[in-house]
Amino acid sequence: MTIIEAIIIAIVEGITEFLPVSSTGHMIIASTLLGISEDNFTKLFEVAIQLGAIMAVVVLYWKKFFDFSRWQFYAKLVIGVIPALILGFLFNDQIDEMLESPLVVAISLLLGGIILLFIDNYFQKPVVEKDEQISFLKAFIIGCWQVLAMIPGVSRSASSIIGGMQQKLTRNLAAEFSFFLAVPTMFAAAAYSIFLKNWKNGGEEIKGYEMIMQSQQNMVAFIIGNVVAFIVALLAIKFFISFLKKYGFRVFGIYRIIVGILLLILIFSGYLGK
Repeated sequence: MTIIEAIIIAIVEGITEFLPVSSTGHMIIASTLLGISEDNFTKLFEVAIQLGAIMAVVVLYWKKFFDFSRWQFYAKLVIGVIPALILGFLFNDQIDEMLESPLVVAISLLLGGIILLFIDNYFQKPVVEKDEQISFLKAFIIGCWQVLAMIPGVSRSASSIIGGMQQKLTRNLAAEFSFFLAVPTMFAAAAYSIFLKNWKNGGEEIKGYEMIMQSQQNMVAFIIGNVVAFIVALLAIKFFISFLKKYGFRVFGIYRIIVGILLLILIFSGYLGK
């Protein structure tokens, strides 16, 4: 992976991580078009740069993240991340297989887009307006919805926001709680990929951090990727909240449908593999 390729993928991650359009799906598309999708460092990089993106949430909402008197806030995040931790560990190999399929991404984008077209009208009369009103049970149920994002193209943001709205959260609060829940979820995924998971490297297996430190180019790509993802995610989060208040999810649904159809055309035309 070159530095330019690292920057491109990091920009894609920063823009799409907190929008309901699937960052994983878009990174798979980007790396496939760049011709580096089969490289194991690319697969590690696409998970590891999520650290930069979640730092954007911590910085923007630092008052909530560092108010240690509100222990319930942290407890709800822990409860919300449990379903993803369990299923992510149990089905890690199957998830890795799906991550290599642009066809899965295309179908997920298309179906998710159709759902987003109608989501604003489906969940009406929300009653939960503040995060203090989110019960532990609601946090767990939202976490269960988030598990759907293990399918590439579904979108962690979309699934957890829909889960929040299904639990009677307002649209804006559902989006914010989705951001909060991203921090432990993505941190756990990145930590597992970097420190615990065994990656194939030639004829041997090594840890993610060993692959990162294997060459100066990998280390530079990792650092620059996280910095770029952090900066772009800061801007994307501010844009998303402002846009969501005015226009809702319909535009994102239309975008997903268009991208999904274009991907299917490219796949069945032979320009992209399945």
